[in-house]
Amino acid sequence: MRLILTILLFFILAPFVNAQQISVLSKASKTPIPNVAIYNKDKSKSALTDFDGVADISSFADRELLFFDHVSHVNVHLRKSEVVRKGNKVYMVVDENQLSEVVISVSKWEQDKDDITHKVLSITSEDISQSTPQTSADLLQNSGQVFVQKSQLGGGSPIIRGFSTNRLLITVDGVRMNTAIFRGGNVQNVISIDPFTIGRTEVILGPGSVVYGSDAIGGVMNFYTEKPKFSVTGEHVITGNVLARYASASNEKTGHIDLNIGLNKWAFLTSVSYTDFDDLRMGSNGPDDYLRTDFVERINGQDVVLQNPDPEEQVFTGYDQVNFLQKIHFTPNETWDFNADLIYTTSSDYPRYDRLIRRRDGNLQSAEWFYGPQRWFMGNLQVAQKSRSKLYDKMKITAAYQFFEESRNDRNFGSTILERTQEQVDVYSLNVDFEKKYSSKTSFYYGLEYILNNVFSDGSRRDIETGVVENAPSRYPDGSTWQSIAAYLSIQNNFSEKLRFQGGLRYNRIILFSQYDDEFFDFPFDEANLDTDALTGTAGLSWLPNDILHWKLNFSTAFRAPNIDDVGKIFDSEPGSVVVPNPDLRPEYAYNGELGLSAKFGNHFTLDLATYYTYLDNALVRSDFNLNGETEILFGGELSNVQAIQNAARARIYGFEAGLKYNFAKNFEFASQYTFVGGEEELEGGLITPSRHVSPQFGNSSLTFRNDKLMLSTFVQYNGTFDFEDLAPSQQNNPSLYASDENGNPYSPSWYTLNFRSQYNVTKNITGIFSVENITDQRYRPYSSGIAGAGRNFIASLKYSF
Repeated sequence: MRLILTILLFFILAPFVNAQQISVLSKASKTPIPNVAIYNKDKSKSALTDFDGVADISSFADRELLFFDHVSHVNVHLRKSEVVRKGNKVYMVVDENQLSEVVISVSKWEQDKDDITHKVLSITSEDISQSTPQTSADLLQNSGQVFVQKSQLGGGSPIIRGFSTNRLLITVDGVRMNTAIFRGGNVQNVISIDPFTIGRTEVILGPGSVVYGSDAIGGVMNFYTEKPKFSVTGEHVITGNVLARYASASNEKTGHIDLNIGLNKWAFLTSVSYTDFDDLRMGSNGPDDYLRTDFVERINGQDVVLQNPDPEEQVFTGYDQVNFLQKIHFTPNETWDFNADLIYTTSSDYPRYDRLIRRRDGNLQSAEWFYGPQRWFMGNLQVAQKSRSKLYDKMKITAAYQFFEESRNDRNFGSTILERTQEQVDVYSLNVDFEKKYSSKTSFYYGLEYILNNVFSDGSRRDIETGVVENAPSRYPDGSTWQSIAAYLSIQNNFSEKLRFQGGLRYNRIILFSQYDDEFFDFPFDEANLDTDALTGTAGLSWLPNDILHWKLNFSTAFRAPNIDDVGKIFDSEPGSVVVPNPDLRPEYAYNGELGLSAKFGNHFTLDLATYYTYLDNALVRSDFNLNGETEILFGGELSNVQAIQNAARARIYGFEAGLKYNFAKNFEFASQYTFVGGEEELEGGLITPSRHVSPQFGNSSLTFRNDKLMLSTFVQYNGTFDFEDLAPSQQNNPSLYASDENGNPYSPSWYTLNFRSQYNVTKNITGIFSVENITDQRYRPYSSGIAGAGRNFIASLKYSF
């Protein structure tokens, strides 16, 4: 009987007990706000929200007026009874005048964005959730400031400020993702990063070599995955999300689940995502050049060309991908912090669509062309320490191991021989980074880095009828190594509240070794052994003359050291030409200057402008070469012109970027972003051509409505035209990628898409997203891409949080 009465009493009193616990949330993002001060009128009573935005207000009387105070939000005052009536939740609005965004990527430590002299694009988890990107490449493209090229549906090669591929750097949780086989052609490694696990993305627009070393010429893409969340109540807390998504244009089916276990000092986060894509449908309104009119099937042991009954279906584009993440976070005390990450992703085979539509003498050239599974594993251990020593206030040690695997498989039409090359790369890295604040005005950031790449490569030829396999040339010399040893130092100094300086230097030494197998080649060398170094620097000013204007001026240098792809690759680049190693390569250098201006007019209107100029010297390009004075050699039984990667070009890249946001009415926001890039490349001998990775002008504009439960957004994405004379020679000679102008020459037409997106919080646990992309069903293909964009695309997503 006593037990029954106790249970009844619990259920009677529970609502009143729970009513004393309230949550304080951001009105825009619905995320908890920690450290909100709650007090009464005479401040005789007070409370403070914890990490989860929760506070106990049981000490306040029901009719007492409560004041909610936070440094970056507009103050709120409500009666306690009103807070209880509204479900024990208080929403606060961000104070744009007080909030100063924190940036991590520029120095690897948290910095006030006003101190940063570089231009940095920040994409939050809320932005990612609302834009529902299918891959991390789409996540970047949705920003309106990164152009993305796709050779196939399983692709996405970012282009930033006229630079792409191995002249851009990718990091995940502070670990360099670029390997020694990142090529000058398009790369799609960014799609291995699961967008569902990303908590924040920061893109440095422009050089970042002082902190990040080789390859950071055009920009640095920093992806930070979600952090495990601790319990603040002393008891373990289990939270998570389950999501399902469907997209009609590719018949995409996606499932995702993540689980967080939070303890007092330990926290665990597990995430799994699976995506299955069918063949992608293009739009109905646009150039007929993009239609997939025919394709190859093997029937009864013969390659047969079949007519496509639905030319808008891009046959042989589908694939699937699995992503897994496990994170462990341990904080034994206020001094030490430990993070361990495991990330694994793998895909199915996925066709390279741009090669499947190539023609020779009017006929399809390839019967098969596909990439094998793209696999990536990363194990990352990060140890952070706070100290009061004279050398540093904070230290961070990051040790990581990565494994990459990729392969290329192709078979010509009518042939029974399937050519295959497979590459595997082991990457070991160690970073030690320090922060030291010597005064309230001056901070130093410095560190050391070591990276080792081991490259394994093999080739084979398999007869698909007999099954006989024989050795064939590998893409790279098997067992090649690439090492990087570096030290950097940067300083931030606030001359005054209005004028701030940031600068730094980095010394980098690169050691490369490749040894060639003479089974297939008879060249007058047997190894490539490079030992080069580079010194880069940066200096910039951030000037805030008043509450409206913010000027940024920055000068910097960057470099890219030769890698295994530059030095070791031996292949027939085109009929009658062969690319051979060149052991005398040097790093290419970029010299960059940029000027930026931000203007904020009250809480309603923000304007952001930037212009820049980059000069690339000793650029690594493929051009004619000689071996011991010979310009032609026998290769594969054919007399071939000798070529090699050489420091034989210069490039000039310039551009302008503009963005604005205007809150013209309550809950309404208009935003627009525009990017223009121009550039040219000059080869030795004075020949000037358009630069290969300069993109057409592009941007987006959106009109968005938001309230507590609903978000509605209409937006337009657009690209400009590239006429035939605007295309680089390599693109002029690749007509299968482009439409034809009135003269029959390839060109890239302008295009736009009109889109709609909505998000509705059905309950506090359930969120639904419905989008319609490319409402007018435009048929378009972004510059340099091999696959047309999605036609009218209906996307539905449902998320349950617990």
